[in-house]
Amino acid sequence: MSQNNADENRPPAMTIRAYLEADEAEVVTLWTACGLVRPWNDPRKDIARKLAVQRDLFLVGTVGDRLVATVMAGYDGHRGWINYLAVDPGRRRLGLARSMMAAVEERLRRLGCAKINLQIRTDNRDAIAFYQGIGFGEDAVVSMGKRLARDET
Repeated sequence: MSQNNADENRPPAMTIRAYLEADEAEVVTLWTACGLVRPWNDPRKDIARKLAVQRDLFLVGTVGDRLVATVMAGYDGHRGWINYLAVDPGRRRLGLARSMMAAVEERLRRLGCAKINLQIRTDNRDAIAFYQGIGFGEDAVVSMGKRLARDET
């Protein structure tokens, strides 16, 4: 294999860092492109809520000066939760999501987190396959929720 082919197969160099307020517009654009935005969840309000609690668990990935990935986590002292894992659709299957998950898992591990939970929409087969590929398994639970605020956009 030539050096050029080896370089083509290597994931792009991505820097992972904590979210900054200046990232908001790019994050919302990325989440929209990834189909994560829903009318009942204003992404800007979700960002503001996260910044008020464990802001160091809101990570972004950049390639050059472009924001290409996000992950948001939380830890309540018992379980960790993952939300808003997103990778630019044009940069998927390059290992960026794995890198984001490894970074946030390490931060949760340092906090003493023993187990991570996440929720995936049942029709999102690609996400289910991704998480299974990095060691997640389906728990025999019923996921329930109760909305305390509506974020109509």
